Amino acid sequence: MTIQLTESAAKQIRTQLTKRGKGLGLRVGIKQVGCSGWTYTYDYADDVKADDRVFEAFDSKLVVDEKSLAFIDGAKLDFVKEGLKQTFKFDNPNVDATCGCGESFSVKEKI
Repeated sequence: MTIQLTESAAKQIRTQLTKRGKGLGLRVGIKQVGCSGWTYTYDYADDVKADDRVFEAFDSKLVVDEKSLAFIDGAKLDFVKEGLKQTFKFDNPNVDATCGCGESFSVKEKI
């Protein structure tokens, strides 16, 4: 199981951790919500728990719990700027459909 981290996402993680003054990396996960079923969650990772996996690229760390990893395995995390909006964005091969607002997604098969 793996997740790729782009150079742009890694740079943003380092920038946010520097502003915060502490932290190991970015913690990403999923939670059930919205009209399509799942949404991504983002938080600071200050430690690594027993069920976490750590992915490293470009001097940055991405921390994902095992349950969430099943939904985002094989994905690529990028940091994109679209007009005035700046956000982390997943290119996730497991996504079957997204809702109209783009906040939630469904997966191709039940995990």
